Amino acid sequence: MTFDQIRTFLWVARLGGFRKASARLNLSQPAVSTRISNLEQELRVQLFERGPGNLVLTKHGTLLLSYAEQMLFVEEEIKQRVADPSETEGLFRIGASETIAQAWLPAFLKAFSDQYPRVNVDLTVDISLNLRTALLERRLDLALLMGPVSEYSVENVPLPSFDLHWYRSATHTQTDLTKIPVISYASQTRPYRELMSELTRKIGPKVRVFSSASLSASLKMIAAGIAVGPYPRALANEYLASGQIVEFDAGLVTQPLEFTASYLSEPRSFLVENSAKIARQMAEDWDLVHPS
Repeated sequence: MTFDQIRTFLWVARLGGFRKASARLNLSQPAVSTRISNLEQELRVQLFERGPGNLVLTKHGTLLLSYAEQMLFVEEEIKQRVADPSETEGLFRIGASETIAQAWLPAFLKAFSDQYPRVNVDLTVDISLNLRTALLERRLDLALLMGPVSEYSVENVPLPSFDLHWYRSATHTQTDLTKIPVISYASQTRPYRELMSELTRKIGPKVRVFSSASLSASLKMIAAGIAVGPYPRALANEYLASGQIVEFDAGLVTQPLEFTASYLSEPRSFLVENSAKIARQMAEDWDLVHPS
């Protein structure tokens, strides 16, 4: 019985199938199947009930799972207390919302790479709804998203928030929201829903709303006089400095954007925990230089 077999067993049990475990471990599906088969032969028990759907643990598999979790916890403790972080290897999957990608994500990636120079990074930039799903499905190790994620299995590390300010074109002075469209975040996001609620309450059905998942495209549309909209000041600084856009008071209440560095608490990973701490530090450092 090898540690690789135990680790493979744990991920097959956690994810409910060989295919998902092979993707998580960066192994071929036959390699995962072989490890589980060899482990069952050595223990002389069946660990999974193989049916048409997800694999189901047998009573022997359930017992082994508790030991496997303890073994991986000890492994993580050894890595944390004894091993050199610069020697850590593997693939780290990060998901980030575009607000963070446009702000302090580059600083985070540099700090992470400096501490873990041998770890490969797979980066996904998407809306928070999709990042949340990917995290819960274990397709991400760390999600930097509008949070928190309200699941018992998720740890949420609070990050600095972003205040929203209204902008219009410097050359197109129209700010009457019944005459010029409002552009906002993607329609499946919390800022969009909150904005729609406020616009409906204050303006009524005459308001036109555009939605876009691209912050840079949205700010370009505002600069061109196509629309007005609320965005974090830090992300609009380039357009403000060049005189393309200006702030104005729309007379509407906009809630700050709250973010978290979120990750699954089990099985424990000091790499993930440390990365969340790095994210918080980089976000706080960036916030000091770019006040909202």
